[in-house]
Amino acid sequence: MPIYALGDYEPEIHETAFVHPDAVVIGRVRIGPEASVWPCAVLRGDHGRIEVGARTSVQDGTVVHCTHDWPTLIGADCVVGHNAHLEGCVVADMCLIGSGSVTLNRVKVGTGAVVAASCLVPEGFEVPAGALVAGVPAKIKRTGLTPDWVEGAVKIYIETGRAHRTGLRRLEPKDR
Repeated sequence: MPIYALGDYEPEIHETAFVHPDAVVIGRVRIGPEASVWPCAVLRGDHGRIEVGARTSVQDGTVVHCTHDWPTLIGADCVVGHNAHLEGCVVADMCLIGSGSVTLNRVKVGTGAVVAASCLVPEGFEVPAGALVAGVPAKIKRTGLTPDWVEGAVKIYIETGRAHRTGLRRLEPKDR
């Protein structure tokens, strides 16, 4: 799997995490216990640091980047949907970041919040805990969500990560 040090910075990947062989992890990146990073995801900690919390899943095609001034910090028990883009933002625990969404610098996503699919969360926006934001640009559509709803999705990806960590094998053309 393409995991790269950059200068003195080497990614720290917990032994129980799963990073797919086709994901790319570069530089100042920390991936927590039972977290998963799926195919074609890119976590590039070259200008700052990236943290992925315990049991968080970063789905296929997602790009996670940071700046010198704004790290990207993703809490525990989160699901980051396919083809999302997170840049210099802070995502609290038990959040869903929807597929195809863009969450930009200085954004704070509160505990248990949902960023809808294809949403653009502009720089400096604050998503309150338990809120649903949607649209381009993001607008608060609902409040009062409880974070327990995301538990099922988190459990599915913990189990899927375990299955891939122990059972994934690459087939060569002769094996097909």
